[in-house]
Amino acid sequence: MTQASPGRPYVRMNGAGNDFVVVQAFDAAFRPEADAVRALCDRASPTGGCDQLIVLEPAPDADAFMRVWNADGSSVETCGNALRCVGWLMMEALGCEEVRIDTAGGPTTARRISGRVGSGDPEGSTTAAQIQVDMGKPRLDWTEVPLAEEMDTRGIELQVGPIDDPVIHTPGAVSMGNPHVVFFMDHAPNDAFVRGSGSLVEHHPLFPEGVNVGFAHIEAPDRIRLRVWERGAGLTKACGTGACAALVAAARRGKADLSADVVVDGGVLRIDWDETTGHVLMTGPVEVEGTGILPL
Repeated sequence: MTQASPGRPYVRMNGAGNDFVVVQAFDAAFRPEADAVRALCDRASPTGGCDQLIVLEPAPDADAFMRVWNADGSSVETCGNALRCVGWLMMEALGCEEVRIDTAGGPTTARRISGRVGSGDPEGSTTAAQIQVDMGKPRLDWTEVPLAEEMDTRGIELQVGPIDDPVIHTPGAVSMGNPHVVFFMDHAPNDAFVRGSGSLVEHHPLFPEGVNVGFAHIEAPDRIRLRVWERGAGLTKACGTGACAALVAAARRGKADLSADVVVDGGVLRIDWDETTGHVLMTGPVEVEGTGILPL
């Protein structure tokens, strides 16, 4: 296991406000220990900190393998917003309009829709690129989320608050390569509610691998306001897989159409659940904030 070393460059990026430090490791393995990940993701670090550390590795059947660590040092299967950022980087490097990216949660493809990416220079372009990622089919069986016991994932037996008067209850459960639950609310909750309820549900015994926790307010059948407590990262400005899970969970309950704008704290993601293929497509912005060299 190697630690962060001087001279290794990184790109700092964000997708709808969900930010990353992206490290290229095609030529030499880079597998930082949990304490090194926490240091690199710390907002006080020279990198500026981030929600996730992303490392790109060679892949036999794809243009790259994307490895993801959360800010708490834990490794996770995938990250939708990071897939868009990595997709743009790979398309720029390879001079193409579509790339294949493998992850621990399974392979996916990313393609350019339109626009140019910001350079990170205040004098440079600030127009965000629009990248679409095929997130594949949602995994809807209780064993695939996974849950600790058999339940109908359209509405699982889980609540927060008193038994006879729960504050939130019966969320939908979906895996988009990583586990999600989505609570439906009549308003978008404030930060304190998301932190309190999200941190409580994240480690509930019902979820053997932990869970990302979404709080969705259906503003219209084609518009969802979403806030997410992300497993291992906390309250983030956007969660791509969470936006996909929210659309799927809402559509399964008849609360939303198969296509909708999902409004997150950092922007808007377009989510389409294709009836023909069963795949979920996510389209959203990508921005480069700057570059640097990893500290010791």
